[in-house]
Amino acid sequence: MGNRQRLRPVQRGGRVNACIIEDIQGRADSRRIAIDKVGIKDILHPVRVKDKSCGEQHTVARFDMYVNLPHDFKGTHMSRFVEILNSHDREISIASFPVMLQEMLSRLEAESGYIEMRFPYFVDKAAPVSGVRSLLDYQVSFIGEIDNTGCRIKVKIVVPVTSLCPCSKEISERGAHNQRSHVTITVSASEFIWIEELITLVEAEASSPIYGLLKRPDEKYVTEYAYDHPKFVEDMVRDVAAMLDAEIRITAYMVESENFESIHNHSAYARIERIKPQPA
Repeated sequence: MGNRQRLRPVQRGGRVNACIIEDIQGRADSRRIAIDKVGIKDILHPVRVKDKSCGEQHTVARFDMYVNLPHDFKGTHMSRFVEILNSHDREISIASFPVMLQEMLSRLEAESGYIEMRFPYFVDKAAPVSGVRSLLDYQVSFIGEIDNTGCRIKVKIVVPVTSLCPCSKEISERGAHNQRSHVTITVSASEFIWIEELITLVEAEASSPIYGLLKRPDEKYVTEYAYDHPKFVEDMVRDVAAMLDAEIRITAYMVESENFESIHNHSAYARIERIKPQPA
């Protein structure tokens, strides 16, 4: 695909007096094979995101923007995705997604659309004993989809935590193996919920949260805290799922946990996915 174009002279009154640019993408296609998603992937754009403690946070996001393409169209107009993205300047948020998705359907004459915005989000955290402050980054995604059934928005967050093995603790005379884990939650919500709220919810169910900077008293604390809160990967997803069940603003979720095992050359993994029943 792409924006390949060809100049074609136009003859009027026996002489060539103008040129038009032929729309190659607009040609008909004879293969009769529809395309589920076509568009642009991994384009960088500056954005502003709501920050619970500071009001807003400036960051850089990677965008994927797709629409469907009917079987009888040769191609889509790639430049229009970029135009839509730039028309919102830096005021792009989860609230912008329904508008952008509608613009995509209208300008690209599509029946379904998809936008994903991935960005690092920084939280200022205080160490548990010394109180020394440092920034910790989390990978966050806003995901929007639209079709003839409506518009759906999801938030995805990768939360790094510590997990300590209950089996290792039980059978060992000295210590227990622990590792860094990634707990990933993808949620749909009925109303606004802070990124920080979701991060705190996950970290509370881990063997221990992770911090950007720790002094010796902090390191002692988190080591002993993790030892007192051992979690299998199965425990992690069940405990987080229970908290997501209790949060009435969340209507659907997927929680995943990957433990990067410190005594194996593989990861342990578990996942729970659920659409919560809505009140009548």
